[in-house]
Amino acid sequence: MEDPLLREGLNHLREVDEDFARALGMITPLPSRKRDMGFEALTRIIIEQQVSLASAAAIWGRIQDDINPFTPTEFLKRNEDHLRELGLSRPKARYCLALAGDISDGRLDLDRLPELSDQEAAEHLTQVKGIGRWTAEIYLISCLQRPDIWPAGDVALQIALQHLKSLETRPTIDEMDEICAHLSPHRTLAARVLWRYYVDVVKPPKNPKQIQTPA
Repeated sequence: MEDPLLREGLNHLREVDEDFARALGMITPLPSRKRDMGFEALTRIIIEQQVSLASAAAIWGRIQDDINPFTPTEFLKRNEDHLRELGLSRPKARYCLALAGDISDGRLDLDRLPELSDQEAAEHLTQVKGIGRWTAEIYLISCLQRPDIWPAGDVALQIALQHLKSLETRPTIDEMDEICAHLSPHRTLAARVLWRYYVDVVKPPKNPKQIQTPA
């Protein structure tokens, strides 16, 4: 059965933006981006930053095999060199260790996030070293299922919007925010449409490592 909230959001996009209405007729069904909340999901999102999906999946598989149970306490038993042997870059090894440490020490409380506003939740996440706007927004989209998150700094979204709107140049973050402000309160869905439009319609870049469309 069709999700009534999804139907409402799609109808809103069709009504307020003719380009998005056209895009919806060109793409395949939207995949679910739902993930469980918690340390494991946030660690995976960090690992997926700025690498191809294939590379991220390979690294993630090795880390899952090595760390069991996947808890901050167990993660902290590994050092930076060990994590690098599993495929993490030095910065990402440090970021993941910082995340595990902040959760263990109580500085980051992922269980509180559902009670916070979008801005408050993003600010709580970005206090952790290595978690920036993109990582926080992907967690809010996929794990907290927030309906009006707009990751304007995502390169794939910028390229997709440039293509969809026939813009001369790739839009900046500020331009992304301005061009798509009218899509609120369904900007998460708009982002999902653009990610699918990028995959289905826009020609992939020569270097796929430069583009990441969150799973």
